[in-house]
Amino acid sequence: MNAIWRSSWKSFTSSSPGLTSLNSALNHWRGIRVKVRDSNLEQALTFMQRKMQSSGIERLIKNEQLYHIKNSEKRVLARKALERKLRSKELARKLQAVLVKKVRGM
Repeated sequence: MNAIWRSSWKSFTSSSPGLTSLNSALNHWRGIRVKVRDSNLEQALTFMQRKMQSSGIERLIKNEQLYHIKNSEKRVLARKALERKLRSKELARKLQAVLVKKVRGM
């Protein structure tokens, strides 16, 4: 049974072009792995922090609150999230207008 599992696992982890998204999903499921080279733990920790930030794990950990959030804090966070969303939409609209002008040659 283990031989079958190993062979199927090798087919999943092989570097074929169609399975790149599957490989990244499997790596995300397995977590972040960092090699410590020359017993340099500080360098490995900084590398791990960069990997966590780029993969979004840090955001997921931060979003999981283990304590109670007061309603006033929830309102403030909701208002900030709404402002970010509106700013993003406004920036996208401005960028689209600039690109349309550029394409039309105005």
